[in-house]
Amino acid sequence: MKTLDDVDVEDKRVLLRVDFNVPLDDGHITDDTRIRAALPTIEELRGRGAKLVLASHLGRPKDREPELSLRPAAQRLGELIQAPVQLAPGVVGDEVRAEADALRPGDVLMLENVRYEPGETKDDPGLAHGLADLADVYVNDAFGTAHRAHASTEGVAHLVAQHAAGRLLEREVDTLEGLFKSPRRPLVAVLGGAKVTDKIGVIDRFLEVADALLIGGAMAFPFLSVQGHTVGDSKCSADDLEPAQRALAAAERARCRFELPVDLVLGDRFDAGAEVRPLDGVDVPAGWMGLDIGPATASAYGQELAAAGTVFWNGPMGAFELEPFAAGTRSVAEAVAASPALTVVGGGDSAAALARFGLADAVDHLSTGGGATLELVEGRTLPGVQALAAAGIAP
Repeated sequence: MKTLDDVDVEDKRVLLRVDFNVPLDDGHITDDTRIRAALPTIEELRGRGAKLVLASHLGRPKDREPELSLRPAAQRLGELIQAPVQLAPGVVGDEVRAEADALRPGDVLMLENVRYEPGETKDDPGLAHGLADLADVYVNDAFGTAHRAHASTEGVAHLVAQHAAGRLLEREVDTLEGLFKSPRRPLVAVLGGAKVTDKIGVIDRFLEVADALLIGGAMAFPFLSVQGHTVGDSKCSADDLEPAQRALAAAERARCRFELPVDLVLGDRFDAGAEVRPLDGVDVPAGWMGLDIGPATASAYGQELAAAGTVFWNGPMGAFELEPFAAGTRSVAEAVAASPALTVVGGGDSAAALARFGLADAVDHLSTGGGATLELVEGRTLPGVQALAAAGIAP
């Protein structure tokens, strides 16, 4: 994969794909983490004399809904870099091309939401060529969309002679692939969340290379069910039972220790006002649902994390958004933050949990990807990354 070290950007138009898919509330950005994550690449390119053309998506527009314009992101970026950020009138076309051609070194132009163009998610060659017309160099720093073969993440990379990964994407790939190349041991993976089917590829990969795999969240119940435990009203999809059975069989053959909860916190319904009941054991009675790991499990997982050399965590241990069921996730988050290991945390709910508990800055690497993180950990090829390694230019 080519990086910024491999491209000449001085006085060149650089099409920079970023991930500014930020949460908005009535037109105001409520979390600018993704914008801040792109700053090292943006500032380096500006400092090297590049003329920046930024591309990003925002949400899933059906048409050109004004509430999904990137204007708030352009304004916020301008505040962060203390320089004007011009918003283009569209994504491609003569008017946009004229504005890109008028840029001076250090200037920043942001294209409108690339998903305003229906060809974006179809990797449309026409749109890819339109984007390529805006660039002398293409840089992809949007790791969160690198698993999508879209026009602005994959198609355009084949049409621009100089192309490279930005610093954020470079760090994401190096860190996540490093988990499997030469991890400092013990390598301990903590996986939570809702469904086994969503993470069976990640489970299989860690069973091959990790020293310990710790399971929490609703994902634990299919494993407990196939072991013969009662799960009550806990979330336990029938679709998860077969892959859970298969993973348990693989765990028996693996050198990796596969750990499941030994106690739970129950609720009579999924609600912050639910009746709460601790359970010493994992057989959930009828009328109750397991909504968090119990203190004995949290303590055991904490000990594993304290002794780890490398930690990967993805997925909460329970319904942490409901305060009565937040203790298990909080305990694991604190243990990850306190661990002397190299700590790598997947995006999504794990990132939200760290932010909620004030621990986002206490881990070594907090991934900006959701699906991209999981697919790379599974060992799958990401189209947006593969395109940066491709030699030659498509016709």
